[in-house]
Amino acid sequence: MIKHVPRLLAVFLLTTLGCAQSDQIVPNENLAVEGVPPILSSLAASVERYGNYRGANLASWHSERREMLISTRFADVPEIHLVKMPGGDRSQLTFYPDPVTAAQFNPKKGGSFVFSKDVGGGEFYQFYRYDMASGDVTLLTDGKSRNVGMVWARSGERIAYGSTRRDGNDVDIWVMDPDDPKSDHMLAKLAGGGWEPLDWFPDRQKLLVLNEVSAEESYLWLMDANSGEKTLLTAKGDIKVHYSGGQFSKDGHGIYTTTDKDSEFHRLAYLDLTTKQHTYLTNISWDIEEFDLSDNREMIAFVTNEDGYGVLHLLDTTTRKEKSVPQLPKGIVSGVTWNKNNRDLGFNLSSARSSSDVYSLDVETGKVERWTFSETGGLNTANLPEPDLIHWKSWDGRMISGFIYRPPAKFPGKRPVIVNIHGGPEGQFRPGFLGRLNYWLNELGLVVIFPNVRGSTGYGKTFLSLDNGFLREGSYKDIGTLLDWIQQQPDLDSSRVMITGGSYGGFMTLAVATNYNGRICCSVDVVGPSNLVTLLEHTSGYRQDLRRVEYGDERDPNMREFLERIAPYNKAKNITKPLFVIAGKNDPRVPATESEQMVQIVRRNGTPVVAGQERRARLSQEAERRLPVLRDGDIRERVSVEVARKDDRNSGLAGPAFRWELSILSSAVSFPSNSSLLPRRSLTSPAPALPVRAPRPATSNRKFPLGRPRPGRPVGRRRIRVPSEKPAGIPPLRRRPPCLSGGGRSAKH
Repeated sequence: MIKHVPRLLAVFLLTTLGCAQSDQIVPNENLAVEGVPPILSSLAASVERYGNYRGANLASWHSERREMLISTRFADVPEIHLVKMPGGDRSQLTFYPDPVTAAQFNPKKGGSFVFSKDVGGGEFYQFYRYDMASGDVTLLTDGKSRNVGMVWARSGERIAYGSTRRDGNDVDIWVMDPDDPKSDHMLAKLAGGGWEPLDWFPDRQKLLVLNEVSAEESYLWLMDANSGEKTLLTAKGDIKVHYSGGQFSKDGHGIYTTTDKDSEFHRLAYLDLTTKQHTYLTNISWDIEEFDLSDNREMIAFVTNEDGYGVLHLLDTTTRKEKSVPQLPKGIVSGVTWNKNNRDLGFNLSSARSSSDVYSLDVETGKVERWTFSETGGLNTANLPEPDLIHWKSWDGRMISGFIYRPPAKFPGKRPVIVNIHGGPEGQFRPGFLGRLNYWLNELGLVVIFPNVRGSTGYGKTFLSLDNGFLREGSYKDIGTLLDWIQQQPDLDSSRVMITGGSYGGFMTLAVATNYNGRICCSVDVVGPSNLVTLLEHTSGYRQDLRRVEYGDERDPNMREFLERIAPYNKAKNITKPLFVIAGKNDPRVPATESEQMVQIVRRNGTPVVAGQERRARLSQEAERRLPVLRDGDIRERVSVEVARKDDRNSGLAGPAFRWELSILSSAVSFPSNSSLLPRRSLTSPAPALPVRAPRPATSNRKFPLGRPRPGRPVGRRRIRVPSEKPAGIPPLRRRPPCLSGGGRSAKH
């Protein structure tokens, strides 16, 4: 079942490398490497400081004191830490081999918090209760199902969340008292994987629940917290409408939400529960991507996504007028969360020159305080390149945008280009901190372009729908016209263009490699589908219907024929340039079989390849060493270059892998595209690595395990994000951890 492999092919089923001796970097037990010589420690040292950075994200304010939980990394993965004052010590509370990025204090008493984590990247999130006095941890859920979207009742006596416990596919609503795990019970049996509780009614007798059908269609329901009976609040009609997030007003007569009803963009709205009438509170030609209502319900903090940048706003709920906000550095604001004192607003801020850190704004005085100061490995981040926003005209006359990062002036002449395509596809690249990818710019002199092709979020619902179903190939052509744009730029070398992306960005990478093979020099596919038909048939059950709305229903004969026709798997014979494929054994979204079948089909076409211990006689020994195939051993968790698929991008797990990939791809971009083999120095010279995984977005952007840190925070469709669904490439579009997602736009892949 295998066909042809381009001149450089590697199948990479997970992740980390270790140092076996002082002068070499060699694979550890989680990675079976064949045909790849050891990597010199000197190369690792040159990359090291670009990987030794960390970031921090706000998880929850303490309910009684001016303290907070944050997620940051001091060892291999991010864990929950307590910070007692701005700039205070980060005291680590959780210690696991797997990341913990989401936690919420009990809203009435700060003696405990609930956090969420999975194992091995499988996304089967479990909830745990952490006792602040004793440090004891209690498992709250069944240990097997996928549990997401947790939201506290304001009394602190109950939580509601979504779980696949009943059948592994449908998400039902469950309720429990975390102090009494035996109280856990299913409140409502539901159909579909897009259900999520958003907020409790003030008297705890009702729940606000979101049912997301797709990135373009969702509904708000009012659910009886005792019987599970539900009432539709947002009517279904001929025109699809999307809602994201929701919180009850102070008097309980209405809810605050964001919606694209009667608009291209998500606006902040008030929905009267009696009349079902919408009152729009903003009129901004950008998406409101997240919001949070103060505890006394008198103020709303919200963030607009303005051409990728996150801009903070404040709105008085009584006057319905905006209040002034201090000028913040240009970057991405996320995770807005009110302290119960109704005065301190916490948020995360990242930019091209700063990894994510946690800040607070005193809304009465306008004072901004920085709570965390994340280290950046000794790099002078003030010298890091800042991106430029670019636009180009696509095949149908529509303008497409993206961000370009150029290297320092010390690199003269035309520069090689890496085009990094985000995932989702309902994601968006946003100009945050590039982390390890700054090595590409500062040390290798490469240009990196992050396009936001049609189907990306952040540019209105019409643009979002332009790649759905039979329109899929339009986004490929957006990259084709980007290649035209590159050719016209005097400082860019159009003969040395590498295409890369993660998740759906990996699918786009393969699509570009099969449709524009003659215009690129190589490609790197990170956990990408190779055929949307087989993806839809084998992705996790709770995701299938959601993905069918975007890609098309493979059970329909006409759609199936179309998806088969455009599948990179069925056009693999067109690939003659170096290809590097990376996959993860535990991936619940894009099964590893998607990568395996692509490797097999390319091999069949006769291109030289080294598969495991198998050697092809046509290659010299020198050439064979440059055509590695990596097969999975006992894989614990998937990591795509810089970070685990759905984990915080600051994870240190993949650092050595990053160094290794740098050397594998060392000359893929710098060597002429018509070369039959990589140059001899390819396994020892520095070179571009694979993309950093997001998040997302951002991502941005996947269902988060705990739900939102506070009800009503949108997290999927228009955020990043980052991780996400799986954001492709970099940086993470979605910042909110899967367990704290509540309310928001769905994370795709």
